[in-house]
Amino acid sequence: MYAKKAQSISPSPTLAIDAKAKQMKSEGVDLVGFGAGEPDFETPDHIKEAAVAAIQAGFTRYTPVAGMLDVRAAICEKLKRDNALEYEVAEIVVSNGAKHALTNAFAALLNPGDEVIIPAPFWVSYPEMVKLNDGVPVIVPTTAANNFKLTADDLKNALTERTKVILLNSPNNPTGQVYARPELQAIADFALEHDLYIVSDEIYEQLIYDQEQHVSIATLGEEIKKRTIVVNGVSKTYAMTGWRIGYTASTAELAGIMSSVQSHTASNANSIAQKASIAALLGSQDCVEKMRAAFAQRRNYMVEKIASIDGLSCIEPKGAFYIFVDVSKTFGRKFGGHTINTSDDFASLLLEHAKVAVVPGTGFGAPDYIRLSYALALEQAQKGLERIEEFIGKLE
Repeated sequence: MYAKKAQSISPSPTLAIDAKAKQMKSEGVDLVGFGAGEPDFETPDHIKEAAVAAIQAGFTRYTPVAGMLDVRAAICEKLKRDNALEYEVAEIVVSNGAKHALTNAFAALLNPGDEVIIPAPFWVSYPEMVKLNDGVPVIVPTTAANNFKLTADDLKNALTERTKVILLNSPNNPTGQVYARPELQAIADFALEHDLYIVSDEIYEQLIYDQEQHVSIATLGEEIKKRTIVVNGVSKTYAMTGWRIGYTASTAELAGIMSSVQSHTASNANSIAQKASIAALLGSQDCVEKMRAAFAQRRNYMVEKIASIDGLSCIEPKGAFYIFVDVSKTFGRKFGGHTINTSDDFASLLLEHAKVAVVPGTGFGAPDYIRLSYALALEQAQKGLERIEEFIGKLE
């Protein structure tokens, strides 16, 4: 008998869709892929050059488990500069991507049976990470009417004696929504009242639009900061998804536990990528603004186009690079004799007949929706949405 816990874990649907799309492209299929959760830009040159210099200098050995002192110092400087957060080097743990950082956070916080409140729609990996660390994911549905945001009333209804952690993700994947300061304050007050921890995934913080502002919940007072693990990384901001550098900022005690866990699972993050991350965090940020501006242009086009397609609707995203599209008005309709009953059906038929890859909302806890990434060239986005429009036009 294999491990029951491991067998209960579902594979990532976003990675599965992306893998299938890449395979089809490699076979010569003219496919438009809206699935990937990674920027289509090259890693900026000054970051690549820092990595090359590290290789040439022979910086290819183990580093301290929690990360080199200079990369942790750079993270502290970034948190102070961008987030008005003061942390010491001993409170930072550098990991193999933000996904690894999240896993470390749950490993440090959860005992068997502890509950983690996860607002839906959610990033597909959150519930699985909680289960892998012996916790119980408690999925709390949010509504489009409230821009898919968690409220104090939602928390009150989900609270039990086993509740331990509230998971926050702002800007959000998949909805692109951003929590405002008063909304975060209500959550922070609830967490403090009930002695809960916050795991705050802020990986998309630099990708914000329409004069919105990213606020870290850890800035709302010393008490909530002590009960928060901030999770971030360089992947989305600097087009460094393959470099695999994420990090946590927390109390020194929690950082020590996470470092200890990491010492037995993965040791240190890649030494060369750590050096490159220093260049990313402390170098010119002009590259970030250029990418953000391009994402904004794509977002604006896609939101407008989606609104014009009969049967589709969406709430304009304020951050990240995803649009969450309601396709429920296509349910019950047919294509080639096949009835669309779910977003999985919609995505499957779209891929087969229109050669467009999207991610169904089932894995995000929102089966009426699909997720479209706008981390692809504008010309590709135009082609893909025209194909979707044509596909819907053929539905019976």
